[in-house]
Amino acid sequence: MSLDSSSRVPQVSNLKPRKPPIWTRLTGPAILLMAAGVACAALVWRGNSCGHDFDFHLVSWFDCLGSWQHGILYPHWAPSANYGAGEPRFIFYPPLTWMLGAALGLILKWQFVGKVLTFLLLAATGFATRALARQALTDGAATLAGCVALLSGYALFSAYERSAFGELSGGFWIPLLLLLILQESNQSASFLHRVLSRSTLALALVVAGSWLSNAPVGVMACYLLAAVALVSAILRKSLIPMVRAAVAATLGLGLSAIYLVPAAIEQRWVDIRQATSDPGELIENSWLFGRHASLALQQHDMELMRVSLIAVSMLTVAVLGLLIAGLRRIFAPASGGSETDRARLRAWLIPLALIPFAILFLQFRTSLPIWNLLPKLRFLQFPWRWLVVLQGPMAIFFAAAVWPRASARTWRRVGIAGACGVVFVGLSFLSENAFFQECDDEDNVFAMADVYRTGAGFAGTDEYAPLAADNSLVATGLPLACLVSDPTARLGSGPENTVPAWYPEQKTCDATFSVPADSGQGSFDHLRIAGLISHPGYLVLRLRAYPAWRVTVNGQPLANLPSRDDGLMAVPVPAGLVNLAADWTTTGDVRVGRWITAVSVLLLAVLFLMQRRFKRPRLS
Repeated sequence: MSLDSSSRVPQVSNLKPRKPPIWTRLTGPAILLMAAGVACAALVWRGNSCGHDFDFHLVSWFDCLGSWQHGILYPHWAPSANYGAGEPRFIFYPPLTWMLGAALGLILKWQFVGKVLTFLLLAATGFATRALARQALTDGAATLAGCVALLSGYALFSAYERSAFGELSGGFWIPLLLLLILQESNQSASFLHRVLSRSTLALALVVAGSWLSNAPVGVMACYLLAAVALVSAILRKSLIPMVRAAVAATLGLGLSAIYLVPAAIEQRWVDIRQATSDPGELIENSWLFGRHASLALQQHDMELMRVSLIAVSMLTVAVLGLLIAGLRRIFAPASGGSETDRARLRAWLIPLALIPFAILFLQFRTSLPIWNLLPKLRFLQFPWRWLVVLQGPMAIFFAAAVWPRASARTWRRVGIAGACGVVFVGLSFLSENAFFQECDDEDNVFAMADVYRTGAGFAGTDEYAPLAADNSLVATGLPLACLVSDPTARLGSGPENTVPAWYPEQKTCDATFSVPADSGQGSFDHLRIAGLISHPGYLVLRLRAYPAWRVTVNGQPLANLPSRDDGLMAVPVPAGLVNLAADWTTTGDVRVGRWITAVSVLLLAVLFLMQRRFKRPRLS
């Protein structure tokens, strides 16, 4: 996505005047792919890193692919969570990364999916940062910036220690957002054409992609877009950047409404507050180098110390790089540049230069009023999540500071490239060893895949639990349905602070019912149970309660089912032959989200066709 000649940032003094040959243009992308390979080297010879979120993502890939195989293109229910009782995970977690993981699972063995996905996301980070840097740097310097971004401490920390695939995608979306919002529209065009330019439409896609990849990335992208647009409007003395940002944000949110509307509306059905109420996930407990007396936060503080060191190192590199590049006058128009050229360069550089200082401010307690004032900002949980926004500017300032000018001899560029390569390999080796998480026997891909095939299921996610329900009370080994007289009867037992287990010898069920795996009566979105009930009572289903499930007994719909501490459905049934059905329904908010997305896609297509028409040459 390069700028038009009328809106490109003026060429700086170290940019080669002639277009390089094709083999030279392919060198940069090849180097970035090699750098992504270096970043993923530990995954090749040590296997997958079982970071904090690895199990969560792996199970999501399993369930998404399983849903596709049952004909459900956009699943909402993850059936293997809570040991087969399920949870509405796919309503609240953005779809792009779990769909991409499932798609890779169609063509690759599961032990390779995480590795390939990490490689793709890191490579995308490098390419997007390179595209942003090429607006003001030479191709060599821009390629170096891409390498710095994908090999940055935070990128490797997210890849190895956290296995945060959704957040890794922010390394791709954020530079593209900066690239597009910092473009200056054609001054000779009308106001409408400048606002509805192709870059504005592409910016809407970036906003949508951010939200559909990771909710915290979506929050950061929107606030970053607003802040950069405001600064650009002030510098350019024009409302065009703010209007473009408003149009792109509105259209982008509309495109992602298929996820955003249900996720926002249905939060009242689950205990979503657990995502931000845990002491380790509060903004107040995650300031730079924070320490706490509570033993419950001991592990949190160790993690905070590591990421604080990463933050300080990245901020230092960014600020020093900016100062050195300024002293070298790298970001300066070529000789003979006009005042207009200098103004364009300032409008591109100053928003990038402000980012490190804004992120530094957000790492300290003095910024707490901002976190409390701006809507959904606390949803980020950790102030250091803003480091994903810092990656691009830091990489550009570093490359501008160390890369030789175009007039320098070739051996100097080769020397700098070689030295950077050695440093990158060393830092990558150290970071991978510091952040790599070895898998326990039960957490490796092979063991998880075996458990999934047995149907035993996995632990659930606390914030997706029904209101007032406790995930830790869901027992393993439950039958599909258990007949009891008391709807609140506890199923399963075990030592304190362990997952309860159910087995027939406990005799907590008066009768049990199951569905053969090949009967077609049980699926990812419906459940059928038919049997003779010996006495009136309740069938406790191995299915988590959620309003989107429609339950009928002998054709009669039921509502207001009794609540249980473990969140399972307890369905009242009479004595005699009973046919019970539980079907996943499309709720009204899901329909609204689909319609908004459909209308937004149509509007985007119309605007794109209008742009093509405006660009057609006309006979005079």
